[in-house]
Amino acid sequence: MYDLLIRGGTVVFPEQVKTADIAVSAGKIAGIMLDSRHVEARKIIDARGTLVFPGAIDSHAHLNDPGFTWREDYAHGTAAAARGGVTTIVDMPMQNEPALTDKAIFTKKHQVVSANAYVDYCFWGGLVETSFQSLRELDECGVTAFKSFIGPVSPDYSSLSMGQVKEALEILRHVDARAGFHCEDYSIIKWEEKRAAAEGRRARQDFLSSRPVIAELIATKNILDLAKLTGAKVHICHVSHPDVAEVIRQAKRDGVDVTGETCPHYLVFSEQDLLEKGSFFKCAPPLRTAEDRDRMWEYILDGTFSCVGSDHSPCAPEEKDEEKHGIFGAWGGLSGIQSLFQVMFDQSVHKKGLSPSVVARCLAEGPAKAFGIYGKKGAIALGFDADLVLVDPDRQWLITEDSLEYLNKISAFCGVTGKGLPVCTVLRGQVVFNDDTVCGEKGYGKLICKNGKGE
Repeated sequence: MYDLLIRGGTVVFPEQVKTADIAVSAGKIAGIMLDSRHVEARKIIDARGTLVFPGAIDSHAHLNDPGFTWREDYAHGTAAAARGGVTTIVDMPMQNEPALTDKAIFTKKHQVVSANAYVDYCFWGGLVETSFQSLRELDECGVTAFKSFIGPVSPDYSSLSMGQVKEALEILRHVDARAGFHCEDYSIIKWEEKRAAAEGRRARQDFLSSRPVIAELIATKNILDLAKLTGAKVHICHVSHPDVAEVIRQAKRDGVDVTGETCPHYLVFSEQDLLEKGSFFKCAPPLRTAEDRDRMWEYILDGTFSCVGSDHSPCAPEEKDEEKHGIFGAWGGLSGIQSLFQVMFDQSVHKKGLSPSVVARCLAEGPAKAFGIYGKKGAIALGFDADLVLVDPDRQWLITEDSLEYLNKISAFCGVTGKGLPVCTVLRGQVVFNDDTVCGEKGYGKLICKNGKGE
């Protein structure tokens, strides 16, 4: 007898969509069958009328725990993930106190957050100058990748020069680890910010002008050149512009082991939203033109982007206060972990007329392969964790502050409407969201490590 049977749904695989029933034992997918009428299970979920997806993996989330928990914490952030159909998050190392840069900090962070997670989680490791001697031990701990900044970053973290990047990639190549980069050229941005300040230019357009596409392009090309030189694996985070995506595509064709990521806000919003509505739409890299936004889809369809991650970067409302801080000083980040799946589904299936398989590839299979957890996560296949999301493809939705599970119920996505909503989320065979309620057990979520290391 199986533990769980999900019956009558339309199952979404990376290359096809077909009606099938899914049987679960001991938290794993134990059977995929066309007819389960004579199959027994302790619990049966009637999935008729829904699309059954593999659980989404958010490749880029900042949960601020431990440390800056007045912005977000694991209880709220992972509850939002569960509601949104995200069964695994890959948590960034900065905006923690301290940043995750060695084994002792890894262990302490795991101890702090493990009791509060509703969904599974992975850790990015910190890639800063002072962590070079700890990269190998962090890899053994099981971090899924290492995060670095080329552009300006908050005072509690630090950017790397190209010389330092080269050294880091030489180290990481020997442990077969992937390095992820926020690619914006430091010198261009700092100089443009200095010019704007000296000339008294502090308007929203001036912020956009201080972070031009060329800064993102230069930094990305430099990283790809160093990856080719060293043979290391790299990941380009939150790509905002199709020209940047194109250089990633060309690098892939040249044999560079590079994975690319973009975010829903670069596929839904444009710079006009920032100009008209203000700091709630401030992020880095910044939003681009509507034409640039629309061209980004080409690179989702051809696989240049392995992942679409939320870059969930929460803050307290006062940190977004443009009257108090100005556009340059206001918090630069958008909250989006809960809306990731529904926005991508609506945009892909209803707005673009694409197959649901596109969503499965960029929210599950792609990130699982990029971050070394495929085989456990990322697909509806025998032996994989039974991480599943049932989506009502015709359910209309409106994102409101009241609908958000975040600690600070603010998001640029408030007011966005669409169709197609997760109605049930299953994590390792256990229902963690159903009937519009997060019903999982806090602490059921567990640490997932790259290639099974550290577990």
